[in-house]
Amino acid sequence: MPASTLRNLAGQIPRSIPATGKRRGSFDLGHWLTSHGIAVKTEKPWQGGTLFTLEACPFSSAHQDGAFAIQFANGALFAGCHHASCGGGSQRWQELKAQFEPKAARTLPNRKERPPDETPAPPETPTDMQEHRKKAIEILETGDPLGFLLEVFHREHVGDRTVAECLAMSVASQSVENTAGLHVAISGNSGKGKTHACNTMIRLLPEAYRLKGTVSNKALFYHDSLRPGTVLLFDDISLSDEMQELLKSATANFREPIEHRTLTRERQLRVCTIPERCVWWLAKVEAIGDDQVMNRMLTVWIDDSTAQDRAVLEHIKTTESEIGCCEEEDQDVYVCQAIWEILKGATHRVRIPFARRINFSATQNRRNPGMLFDLIKCHALLHLFQRETDADGTLIATRDDFAYARKLFGAINGEGGGQETKLTKNETAALASIAKMDLEVFTIHQLQDVLGFSYQPTYRLLHGYTNSRATYTGILDKCPAVSLIDATVAEVLGGMEIKRREKYFSFDAAIYREWMRQSDVWLEPDTDGNSDDENGDDGGDGGDGNDGNDGNDRNDGGDDVFTCSPRFHPNPAISEDIKNEHNSVHSRKGDNSIDICTDSEGCFHSHRVSFNHAVSSVAGSGRMGDTGASENEPNKTADCR
Repeated sequence: MPASTLRNLAGQIPRSIPATGKRRGSFDLGHWLTSHGIAVKTEKPWQGGTLFTLEACPFSSAHQDGAFAIQFANGALFAGCHHASCGGGSQRWQELKAQFEPKAARTLPNRKERPPDETPAPPETPTDMQEHRKKAIEILETGDPLGFLLEVFHREHVGDRTVAECLAMSVASQSVENTAGLHVAISGNSGKGKTHACNTMIRLLPEAYRLKGTVSNKALFYHDSLRPGTVLLFDDISLSDEMQELLKSATANFREPIEHRTLTRERQLRVCTIPERCVWWLAKVEAIGDDQVMNRMLTVWIDDSTAQDRAVLEHIKTTESEIGCCEEEDQDVYVCQAIWEILKGATHRVRIPFARRINFSATQNRRNPGMLFDLIKCHALLHLFQRETDADGTLIATRDDFAYARKLFGAINGEGGGQETKLTKNETAALASIAKMDLEVFTIHQLQDVLGFSYQPTYRLLHGYTNSRATYTGILDKCPAVSLIDATVAEVLGGMEIKRREKYFSFDAAIYREWMRQSDVWLEPDTDGNSDDENGDDGGDGGDGNDGNDGNDRNDGGDDVFTCSPRFHPNPAISEDIKNEHNSVHSRKGDNSIDICTDSEGCFHSHRVSFNHAVSSVAGSGRMGDTGASENEPNKTADCR
C-alpha cells in the first residue's frame, strides 16, 4: 500500500477518545459522608447515580430512619428525609452541608447545587404538602382522627366498617412502643370486596410504608428498601409453611428485626433482616389453616349480605355517572397520609391505669386479652395530641379508649368476625342453620338442603380440606357441639344382609349456645373509691362518670359505643359460672365421642338402635332411635366403628 494512503488514513484517527456520557464531578458524596461521621446504612445504584440510606436522621432526633442522600450521574447532590416532620422528601442538602461545614456555608451563601434539566427529578414535596400537614395536625389535636380516616375510606369502599377499623388499629399498633402488634386476617366469599377494602386502606398510607403482591419464602429478608413499620398485604395468597413460620416470628418478635443467616458465594456469613414493626394483612376466602397463625391475628369477616350487595351496586352507579365531573385527586387522601406520617415519626409508650379492673368472661385463648389491651393503646395513640402524659412522657389511656376497644372487640367476636371461635362466616352461618334444624343427629344431605350448597362445599365446611399449600380445618375441629358418628348400617335386601358405611353428625344445642356466647369484656367499678383513671372517672364501662352506673350496664341510652353483640352475656356477675361451663364443654364432647364412636359392642349410645327404612329415625326426626328397640328387627341395625 502506498505511503500516502497510509498517511491519509492515519490523519482520520481521532487524537483523543470522545466522552461517552456525562462526567461525574470530583466531589465524592460517599467519602464526604464518611469523613464527617455520618453513618451510611446502605449504598446502592439509583437512576445512574448512587443512593445512600443514612443510619440516623441528621435533621431530627425524633426518629432514626428515613434520611437519605443522592449523588446523581452528573455529580449533582440531593439530601432529605421521608418523614413529613423533616420536609417529606424535600431538598435539604444545603442544610446538611451547613450543619457539618459551617464555614463553607458562610463563604458561599447563595450557592445552590441542583441537577440540570435532564436529570430525573428527586422526590419532592407537593406544593400543597404544608396545607395537608396543617390539616392533619389540626385533626390530630382537636378532631376525630379515626373518624376522618374512616370517612375517607368509605368514599371509595362502601360498608365493612369493622374491617376498616381493624386495619386502622393495625397501622396504629406500629407506633405503640409496648405492643405485640396487631395483624389482620380477612375472610369472605370471592368477589365480595376483600381486595378492594385492603387496597383502599393501604392507599391512605405513605407510599414508602406499603408492600403488596407475591413474594418467595425468603424474599423479604433481601428487600433492602423495606422499612420499619411497613404494611405487608398478601391478597388471596396461600402462605407456605415457611411463610407461616415467618409470620409467627413476626408476631412473637414484633418490636425486633427478624434475622436470617445464610452464606454468600464466598462462603461468608451474611445476616439478612426483616425490619421491626411490620404488620401483615391477609385477605383470603378461607381462614389461614394454621391455628397458631390465626390465634395471633384479628380475624374479621367481609360483609357479603344482600343489603351490602345493593349498596355496592348503588355506589358503582354513582361513581360511573360522575366520571368526568370530578377528575381531581381526593386531597383528603394526602391528609390521611400526613396523619400516618406524623404518627409514625416516633413510638410512644401507653399506660392503661384501669387495666386491673378489666374482666373477661373467657380466657382460654391467652392472646385475646392482650389484643384488647393493644386495641385500647392503639386508640389512645390515634388521639396522641388529645391524651395526657406521665412525667416520663408515657401516654395515658382513658375510658373512652376502653369503650371503643370493647365495642370493636365485641364486633369481631360477634357479627363481624370469629376472634374467639376462629370460624369463618360460612361456618358460622352453617352452625346457625344446624341449630335451627332442631335435630340431635343430621346428615350431610340434610345440611345441603338447608344451606343450598352442593355436596362437596358442605363436606368441606364440616371436615375441612387439604390442598397443596395448606390444611384448613372445618366445623368438626372447631366447634365442640358437633361430633362425627361413623356408623355401619346393615340391611337385608333379597335375602342377603348388606352393610354400608354412613356418616352422621350429632349436635348438642346446649353446648352450642354456651360456646357461641362465651366472650364478654367489662370494666368493674372502683370499689376502693380511689379512681385509677387520670380523669377521675368512677370506673364504669364507658359512661360519663355521672350517671351512677355500677359498671354492669351495657347501654345507658346514649351513644351506642358501649353496645356489644347480642351473643354476649348481659350480666358479668355470672361470667365465672359461664367460664367453668365452657371449660367443661370439650370434656363433655370427648365423653360423647367415646360413647358413640368407640363402643366395641357395635352400638349407638351403648345399646343397639333400630332404624326405619332409609334410616328415617335419623334423617327424619333427628333422634338416635328408640332405646326400647324391638329385637324382632335384627335386619336393620347400626354398628359404631
